[in-house]
Amino acid sequence: MDAALASRKIIHVDMDAFYASVEQLDDPSLRNKPIAVGGGGSRGVVAAASYEARKYGVRSAMSGIIAQRNCPHLIFVKPRFERYKEVSQQIHLIFHRYTDLVEPLSLDEAYLDVTENKLHLFSATKMAEKIRAEIFETTGLTASAGISVNKLVAKIASDYNKPNGQKTVPPEEVLDFLEGLDVRKYHGIGKVTTKKMYALGIFTGKELKEKSVDFLTQHFGKAGAYYYNAVRGIHTSPVKASRIPKSMGAERTFKENLSSELFLEEKIKAVADELEKRINRNKASGKTITLKIKYSDFVIQTRSKTLPFFISDKSMIIEHALQLLYQEKLQNSVRLIGVSISNLNTEDKKSKSSKAPKPKLQVQLEIPF
Repeated sequence: MDAALASRKIIHVDMDAFYASVEQLDDPSLRNKPIAVGGGGSRGVVAAASYEARKYGVRSAMSGIIAQRNCPHLIFVKPRFERYKEVSQQIHLIFHRYTDLVEPLSLDEAYLDVTENKLHLFSATKMAEKIRAEIFETTGLTASAGISVNKLVAKIASDYNKPNGQKTVPPEEVLDFLEGLDVRKYHGIGKVTTKKMYALGIFTGKELKEKSVDFLTQHFGKAGAYYYNAVRGIHTSPVKASRIPKSMGAERTFKENLSSELFLEEKIKAVADELEKRINRNKASGKTITLKIKYSDFVIQTRSKTLPFFISDKSMIIEHALQLLYQEKLQNSVRLIGVSISNLNTEDKKSKSSKAPKPKLQVQLEIPF
């Protein structure tokens, strides 16, 4: 491993069941009970589940009816995103006391590059402990953390001792740590890929490491090269202090399925209004408009068109989204409509990112990672 990269100190902080934990914090009657943030019934979807609910197999993105079937005494709570944003801002203020190299992944998780930090501390492990303690003292919520030399290993490590724990993987332990993992623990290897790897006799990082890049590319396409590097701890992506979005979108799920383009027109106009607000907040514009249609049988269809110029206002978004709507007949009744804009004018803007510092090997040999 390159010495400069091996000297990096990256922390991945991940809040524990964030949405559900906020609800339990604000409403003591929900504490120690299985709750799901989201909607119940056949059309509802679980946005987050408390650890008490997870014991019954309730997971995010699960339909409300399946979640209720898994856990009959499950309590559904409507999401309050403004409240979650408020708490998230408090957490990010804590992050920035340590470093300005903070890359948010969502409201409840972020990468921090603390190689060179504001408090001039050398131990990333101690910093993670202090950050988690400050989060709990400020918000009453627990967080887990992973500490290592790059984002890949740090993210895997943050899940290792959840909830309310942390795991440090120093440079000299990275390869052994990765070899001993079940492949499903690797970020970027989902359920489908896990099953495929298992079928190929690849169960652990050690077995994954035995496969050539050609073998992995043959079976997993472009992702094969990523898996080849990941098991070797190769991940050079810096912590980016400002994550510039590659696309922006908005969507809406209907209470009742819609079967006519005429009914969908009004829904598209409402979605475009929301999208315009997001575009304006980011001072962006884009060339590619995509219409997303989810049918009643859960089949998803996308229709896109790329313009020779940038657009950002609602009227233009609606005009081109409607053209896509009438591009072909609907396959079925529709339960969700979405509109997104990509190929943004922000893509050529350089974001501030961390620079691999010169290794301070003599100091780091004396002080724990």
